[in-house]
Amino acid sequence: MSCDVLFNIILRGINLSELVYRNEIVTSALTPDFKENITSRRTMVYKTLIDPAVARMAAEKNKHKLFNKFLFRLNNPAEIEFVSLEKYYEPYVTVNGKYLIDYFRKCAYAVRVDKEVTEVILFNRTFMPGQGPHPTSSEHSFKLEGEERIIRNTQAFLLLNRNGEESKISEFPSAPSEENPQELIQTFKIPEIAPNMDVEAMRKKIAQRPSDINRIVNEVFEIDERIEIYRPIFRVTYKSPKIGKEAYLEFDGVTSKLIRQKENALTATIKNVISKLKMII
Repeated sequence: MSCDVLFNIILRGINLSELVYRNEIVTSALTPDFKENITSRRTMVYKTLIDPAVARMAAEKNKHKLFNKFLFRLNNPAEIEFVSLEKYYEPYVTVNGKYLIDYFRKCAYAVRVDKEVTEVILFNRTFMPGQGPHPTSSEHSFKLEGEERIIRNTQAFLLLNRNGEESKISEFPSAPSEENPQELIQTFKIPEIAPNMDVEAMRKKIAQRPSDINRIVNEVFEIDERIEIYRPIFRVTYKSPKIGKEAYLEFDGVTSKLIRQKENALTATIKNVISKLKMII
């Protein structure tokens, strides 16, 4: 084997001192070191930055969007009656996680030699060249088997709703926190998020071991930030005496932005039918 071949092997990342050979894979005495560092969760309740009157005004401007029916649109404000305005808090959790895995995987390198070569001696071992996977009249090869060491770092930042589903961070408001969050949580009977929901969501997101692991040197799963955030929301409910149904609009208590509207089941079904008919037409 020429010096160029050896040089190319080194360039490809082979540690010659760690090379092992067919049917002679050496098992390291290293014991996998798994570390898991999970910080405790902090609680934050956003201050409500808009007055309830602002939410009511925004609702009056948008109530015509409710109670739409097939072949008939109930958009006359006089036909839609106010029922109630209430504030509640919707829980979210942010989590920042990191995952590192340092491991070895098995590898094999085909080393090409001239067709005249009948044997190769490397590291006091003898290799008998054979035809490569795509043999030609001028090519012979032998295989070097060993391990490659790989270090992977992965990290992520997630915003999750109470069900553990990812929410869009770009659409989530920022606001100062209330000074006594626990009192508000008790007053409004805010539902709690499952204690380890965010940890498991992060673990599923980033802490996945590669499928080609032969042995692990070091593995670390870390969560260095967990914040449970309670977002104020105003719900304004209306009713339509004409059809005997109620529906509501919800506005962000920080920005006054309309974030949700809930229509009755009949309306939702009709809209779905209309949408499918438009696709057919």
